[in-house]
Amino acid sequence: MLAVTFQQPGEVRVQEKPDPEVEHPDEAVVRVEASGVCGSDLHIFHGRHPVEPGFTVGHEFVGTVTQAGDDVRKIAEGDRVVGCFLTACGECFFCRRREFHHCERQRIFGHGEISGNLQGAQAEQVLVPRADLTLRRAPDGLSDDAALFAGDVMNTGFHAIRSAGLEPGGTAAILGLGPVGLCAVQAARHAGAETIVAVDTVPERLEMARDFGATAVHLTEEDPRAAVKAATEGRGVDVAVEAVGHPDALDMAIRLARRVGTVSTIGVHSQRCEVHMGLLWNKALTVRTGLANVIAHVDDVLALIADGTLDPTPLVTHHMALADAPEAYAAYDRREALKIVLTP
Repeated sequence: MLAVTFQQPGEVRVQEKPDPEVEHPDEAVVRVEASGVCGSDLHIFHGRHPVEPGFTVGHEFVGTVTQAGDDVRKIAEGDRVVGCFLTACGECFFCRRREFHHCERQRIFGHGEISGNLQGAQAEQVLVPRADLTLRRAPDGLSDDAALFAGDVMNTGFHAIRSAGLEPGGTAAILGLGPVGLCAVQAARHAGAETIVAVDTVPERLEMARDFGATAVHLTEEDPRAAVKAATEGRGVDVAVEAVGHPDALDMAIRLARRVGTVSTIGVHSQRCEVHMGLLWNKALTVRTGLANVIAHVDDVLALIADGTLDPTPLVTHHMALADAPEAYAAYDRREALKIVLTP
């Protein structure tokens, strides 16, 4: 089969690899029909997340089950499925608490030995451990483009809002309007937010946020703090979502949140950064961080996408062949694409 592999910082390559086969009774093999290039893939592409040369990358996928182990009960050969970006055992301390994203035996597709040594999904086929937890049947009639988001990007935006406890009638600020940030805008609207302030520098992304019901604010040409104060009677927002993974965005989120509010940090931070602890302390802020609990949310998110409440399809700007993955990564790195879907 063909697979997209990491080679060195700035280089991925499409290579021929052996077809995967079920070796354990909880596993399945999925023929991949669509996979996504994600912002976190750029951390690998740039060398910020260590992955071994020749390792298959990618963690978002939709496809059809071609093999299923004897212990797999919830899906079967021939089922069209959506994959979560990570796997969980379902049995450890964290899984028993439904904190699947912190499973003691967690593995992440396409993220190398350090993340469980699980080959990725930007390939013609992918081996899926713990298939009953990792896979879900795709609702009939749901497009690959829409279904793809349930296993990561829309799910992550949804997690940012749900874990922060945004209530109907509440207020939110979303900092960074990449795919996750734009999905967080939709999730905040679904949660019943009365006011959503969306901040970025890219005009097209700001316009999309407006289409999703947010007040769009340009980071450098306008004043996000003034916009938030005007929209909240000077208090600040109930929930500030930091969807960038940059110290400056985190600092702004802390400043935009109201006293006793919540900062939800879903941008990937791979290095140390300083925060204004005095401001955080004085405002008595709650900070939520980390990977999204996609396995816990995937059924809800799939249902909301299927009924049209959440619609990620406007985020897909490019469809490219799997064989053209190096060009896809280059375009994504140049910020010429919002979301790229690869097809074999």
